[in-house]
Amino acid sequence: MVQFLLQFENLVLLGVIASLAAGLATGIGSLPIFFTRNISKGILDVLLGFAAGVMLAATSFSLILPAIQAGGGGIRGAGLALVGILIGGMFLDFIDKAFPDTNLMGGPGRNHDNLRRAWLFILAITIHNFPEGMAVGVGFGSGNVANGISLAIAVGMQNLPEGLAVALPLLREGFPPWRAFLVALATGLVEPIGGLLGVGLIQVATSLLPVILAFAAGAMLFVISHEIIPETQKGVASKMATHALLLGFVLMMFLDTVLA
Repeated sequence: MVQFLLQFENLVLLGVIASLAAGLATGIGSLPIFFTRNISKGILDVLLGFAAGVMLAATSFSLILPAIQAGGGGIRGAGLALVGILIGGMFLDFIDKAFPDTNLMGGPGRNHDNLRRAWLFILAITIHNFPEGMAVGVGFGSGNVANGISLAIAVGMQNLPEGLAVALPLLREGFPPWRAFLVALATGLVEPIGGLLGVGLIQVATSLLPVILAFAAGAMLFVISHEIIPETQKGVASKMATHALLLGFVLMMFLDTVLA
């Protein structure tokens, strides 16, 4: 019994540390903003297009497919994923309608509507990070440390461009780089919370994981389609932003496949 408790404590510690490390990668990914304070709207649109491609691939290969697999595959897995995606999309639609048209943490002269979009995107990223942390925790909680480490590396690699995707809209609206960095970092710090839940409540977390993963996927799809892609198509760099989206998608697809 004592040995089991010690092993359980070690798994919990490893799961939390691994999910924390993966979450911190979000902050690391936003670091380039300290060296790119004066970025043109065209370049920002291209970078956001790249981020949208990364998000689409992450949604497909890190959330939807694992949700179907975690749900047992077949009709059951696909059905759970379908329900979770629709609920996640409707939830973000509700948030979008209820979100006050005000510039949170903003000041005079900033575009309130753009900031509303930015904070909606940040909320979606935060929601999306929680089940990723839980997945890492489940990997450790199952006793398969190698699988847990592999998941943590994959999530961390994915979080690098996500951090930049969170920071860029805030930078565009005039936020100082240090504040945009802190917001990006904060979105990743929900992962160790999910990791703790996943590793500590392995049986419950495993049963909830398919719907939670799909819920996050639905939230991401809503924001990518409703906010990010339209925003990148308003300027002269719209076609370049589309090319960047394709590049971001295939790059994230490759990383997800290689690191799986």
